[in-house]
Amino acid sequence: MLSPAVKKQLHDGTVIPAHPLALTENRQLDEASQRALTRYYIDAGVGGIAVGVHTTQFEIRDPQFNLFEKVLTLAIEEMEKAQVPDSFIKIGGISGPIEQAIEEAKFIKAIGYDLGLLSMGGLQNASEEELLYRTRKIAEIIPVIGFYLQPAVGGRILSYDFWRRLADIPNVHGIKIAPFNRYQSLEVIRAVCHSIRNEEIAIYTGNDDNIINDLLTIYQINVEGKKIEKQIVGGLLGHWSVWTKTTVAIFNKIKNVQSKGEIPSGLLTLGQEITDANAAFFDPNNQFKGSIAGINEVLARQGLLKGRWCLLDKEKLSPNQMEEINRVYADYPHLHDDAFVKENLAKWFKE
Repeated sequence: MLSPAVKKQLHDGTVIPAHPLALTENRQLDEASQRALTRYYIDAGVGGIAVGVHTTQFEIRDPQFNLFEKVLTLAIEEMEKAQVPDSFIKIGGISGPIEQAIEEAKFIKAIGYDLGLLSMGGLQNASEEELLYRTRKIAEIIPVIGFYLQPAVGGRILSYDFWRRLADIPNVHGIKIAPFNRYQSLEVIRAVCHSIRNEEIAIYTGNDDNIINDLLTIYQINVEGKKIEKQIVGGLLGHWSVWTKTTVAIFNKIKNVQSKGEIPSGLLTLGQEITDANAAFFDPNNQFKGSIAGINEVLARQGLLKGRWCLLDKEKLSPNQMEEINRVYADYPHLHDDAFVKENLAKWFKE
């Protein structure tokens, strides 16, 4: 069962970065940088961390790399060293066919993760019924967050009925919506509102292209003649793995605005600036091929990573992506947290 403190934090909403992977130039795990990243997120004030997800590179599971257990263990060790509060949300990524997913769920549960973020990616031949059965089996092991991964990076389109039935599954506590599509995002929210467990499901945005608007919107869904209100309460985002200290400040401002029931136009402008920065990092013009390398490039500039290397040779910056990153760095100095990183870098790399 999910602890009351974690459940409250999950439903209140918080900042959860998707943890990147730190590598050396010869594509071996850079343990010092991996630990430093976790320390950075904790000191930046996040409410949780997700490890073993798309931003961590799904390939950590491949036998040739065999990094899944090591990387998820390092993060848990750092969270324990930092004595994060009981409410801190520890999320481990779960993916693959049902046998693999079960083994991953057992492992992350055993080492101390609170929830599993269950990806449907790479399972194009599985029926929705099979995916729901897989979710039920994982939910018997560990509390689950469903994950709507966009098709451009290995996900698939899933129906309204799928998400409504997934929300009905006991021990599913949240859904990360990341189809990068307004219609599909709204469909998930409608599905959750029509679920018998609608109050038990916390919705988090993974739409890195629409973060601020997602967080500012209150949805009103007609369910059998009654208006059900639902909000996207927080974010679990690859975009939030960079410039994280500033992200936490912006998120806290959004929560304060929500409590007053008014939206300053400046926040909407800020939202478009963040979307512009995300376009540079995530490389949508090239079907997101440079998304992981783009995130790593920003972290490398700050000194948190030694370089932008990824496990696969094909994971690299696209043509003109470096110029775009240079542009948004210059255009939006108020969005980065370089001063915070510089001030603490030596501490985070200290043994």
